[in-house]
Amino acid sequence: MTTQTTPDDSALTKNGLAPSGDGRVLLLACGALAREILDLKQRNGWDHMDLTCLPAILHVHPEKITDAVRDAVAKHRDAYATIYVVYADCGTGGLLQAACEELGVEMVPGPHCYAFFDGLAAFGNRDEVTAFYLTDFLVRQFDSFVWKPLGLDRHPDLRDMYFGNYETLVYLSQLDDPALVDLAQQHADRMGLAFEHRKSGYGDLETTLQGWAKR
Repeated sequence: MTTQTTPDDSALTKNGLAPSGDGRVLLLACGALAREILDLKQRNGWDHMDLTCLPAILHVHPEKITDAVRDAVAKHRDAYATIYVVYADCGTGGLLQAACEELGVEMVPGPHCYAFFDGLAAFGNRDEVTAFYLTDFLVRQFDSFVWKPLGLDRHPDLRDMYFGNYETLVYLSQLDDPALVDLAQQHADRMGLAFEHRKSGYGDLETTLQGWAKR
């Protein structure tokens, strides 16, 4: 499997410009979204927006996200005119939203990245309670972020316990990559689920970042 390297909290994409006093914007994001955000920045010429990412592994530890975001905002606040948090709720149970309101920073709306990639309105109308979702990042990092954390590499007999209530693996693809579609199908087969592929693109992530960039 291809390994994706994402920035951590100490690595800023600076575009060679000094941040202080020039109205620059910081995108504080989940590491699982780094590639997509960098693609959108390059495509749209958002050179006034810098990116720093928290470790993507927080994706499987949502109880740690709020404090990590709070610490990162405090770390970078003095260097930027505006900070935007590129997380949805992501399993924090509303705690991240409350923290962002307290800190005076804006975050991406929605329950999680699957919803904003699919489009919040479309996702809400589907009501797919038996669907398990993957994005490009999670297709590539399936073993590291799903299979191994659940112990299925050591105890494959636990598969039905974890996935017995799911019926379909839905792959929301950002890129048009047949190799990733094939890999997602393999993951569905391993999980014993039906497979559905939707070419979601960047969905509401792109429109949200566009709105922030125009400000």
